[in-house]
Amino acid sequence: MKARSDLSLKHVIRPALKENAPLLLLLHGYGSNEEDLFSFTPELSQEFFIVSARAPYDLPPYGAAWYAINFDATGGKFSDVNQAKQSMTLLLKFIEELKNSYSISQEQINILGFSQGAILSYGLSLSYPQLFDKVVCMSGYLNEEMIYNREELEARFRESVTKPSYFISHGTVDQVVPYAWAKLAPDILKNLELDYVFKDYPIGHGVARDNFYDMKAWLEKNSN
Repeated sequence: MKARSDLSLKHVIRPALKENAPLLLLLHGYGSNEEDLFSFTPELSQEFFIVSARAPYDLPPYGAAWYAINFDATGGKFSDVNQAKQSMTLLLKFIEELKNSYSISQEQINILGFSQGAILSYGLSLSYPQLFDKVVCMSGYLNEEMIYNREELEARFRESVTKPSYFISHGTVDQVVPYAWAKLAPDILKNLELDYVFKDYPIGHGVARDNFYDMKAWLEKNSN
């Protein structure tokens, strides 16, 4: 089976062994592309229909981004939150397109993001908790500016019948996204009474072998 070329985002796919399979949507980091996280697929359960999406903003020569990262006069970095929210809206549309285009479950929607992709995974799942089952956030952080109607967050989760669970991982010497930033997410998730796992590894901005296998075990538990 080939990936459809008429959907909102360019993507690659790995079909599941069965019909109506849980979706696992992969979101790469800043400057990367859809082939990056797709390298995980040979070792992930074939119970999942895997889709790895390419971000909408091109970064030549080969990469892309979900939103711009800008620098101020002192060298500090800040995110283009408006672009991030536009990408989140685009991803919601893309997920609906995937449901209508491939043989995937309408309910079991899982998302895995690395770095910038993880930041969007937090934003999407906390804004629309009813849409997601499992959420993997690797080497990212929870940016509260990207949560839709942040002031209604607690009420949203009280009213939601279904709630996502989270696997969070981070390198203790991450030179791109500070470890201290990643450690802020569990307090918010705990306050919302959400299930989560937080694991750290003595690495920089990347995915260590132990990190991958811990994530794989968590993701594949009760996946079918």
